[in-house]
Amino acid sequence: MANVKSAKKKAVKTRKRVSRNIDKGQVHITTSFNNNIIVFTDMEGNVISSCSSGKLGLKGSKKSTPFAAQTCVEEAAKVALDNGMKSVEVYVKGPGNGRESAIRCLSTLGFNVTLIKDVSPIAHNGCRPPKRRRV
Repeated sequence: MANVKSAKKKAVKTRKRVSRNIDKGQVHITTSFNNNIIVFTDMEGNVISSCSSGKLGLKGSKKSTPFAAQTCVEEAAKVALDNGMKSVEVYVKGPGNGRESAIRCLSTLGFNVTLIKDVSPIAHNGCRPPKRRRV
């Protein structure tokens, strides 16, 4: 008798995309010297959509440009607009180049920007330095 393997089908689980009706939300823009990360959340902080420069396929020094930040906002905003978001509060973090261009892009896409707040971490003299080296 031939050795016959039984073919079992595995059920592929896919999540159903739930389109929520969210009219007010938050946008967290994190810009560093190496990357831009844009996250759209509702008012409780639950993530609706996110995008980064690396996700768009940009590499190296192109990831931290204002153009990269603008395209990230456009990509993430598509999902947020589909969920019904109209007004946003913007929280900007980091010293990167894409800060202003990302905020400007939000207003051109039709969002009502109600708040712009800088939440960059501020150094406060940090840890105690190591003791002086004796030779």
